[in-house]
Amino acid sequence: MNTAKLDRVALEAMLGSLRPKLHRYCARMAGSVIDGEDIVQETLIKALQAIDGDAAVERPEQWLFRIAHNAAQDHLRRRQREQARMSETDMTTIEDPSASADARLATAASLRSFMQLATVQRSAVILVDVLGLSLHETCEVSGATLAATKAALHRGRSQLRLLASQDEQAPAPKLDADDERRLRRYVDLFNARDFDAVRALIAEDIQLEVVNRTRMRGKAQVSNYFGNYDRVQDWALSLGFVDGRPAILIRNPQAGDDAVRGFMLVDWQDGKVSHIRDFRYAPYCLADADIRFIDG
Repeated sequence: MNTAKLDRVALEAMLGSLRPKLHRYCARMAGSVIDGEDIVQETLIKALQAIDGDAAVERPEQWLFRIAHNAAQDHLRRRQREQARMSETDMTTIEDPSASADARLATAASLRSFMQLATVQRSAVILVDVLGLSLHETCEVSGATLAATKAALHRGRSQLRLLASQDEQAPAPKLDADDERRLRRYVDLFNARDFDAVRALIAEDIQLEVVNRTRMRGKAQVSNYFGNYDRVQDWALSLGFVDGRPAILIRNPQAGDDAVRGFMLVDWQDGKVSHIRDFRYAPYCLADADIRFIDG
């Protein structure tokens, strides 16, 4: 399909099928599956705004990836204003191996490794070696010339190979004692199915996002969310980290394994739970996540 007239229904259907692929790109660009989901949601908003007026879209998939690419760039620029600039290393002297070997290396590389690439290199490697786009499709998404794309791909591949040859040891994340105490109480009450006590912990104006499903606001609405968990048996919660952020990990005790099926992020304000993000229905976010358990 080269040209299509997209309305909201068609766009949301297309996003449903492309969301894991979009997220993989955005997460690798941002270095976090959580930030990657934020960029995917920003992409949807911008795409919906763009199609207002019923305009025809040429090559809808590339068009959507171009929006995601720009949203990721905006996200990184905002981050750079808050943090120190990421350094760029010139690795032009390293010889390229075969494209298939580069693809295997890029697919296996951690989000932390990708964040050590310059932005243009990161984008080129993800689009070509992880998502399988052609060079010309990559140029269409990034807006770069073919020569610039080839150069960025070459340098990015070289840097990834250098990083893969090194012993990558990410520092172990740490949880503040007060945060751990609050989260452990939340998890213990949740696992005990004492949802009246859980509801007592949440703020009146609490905000909830069940990622890829729905949003709720206010204690009355969010109380229904806890009721949904109370009706099923396929979950057990434990403390951990996702991409270095404190998280509540969701496993299925009926599955007979320790695989993480999802996770929650819980924010507190004035001693009350003010915001919950539940990734139970966004399994694509787990594919690239750095997940660690907290003992105890």
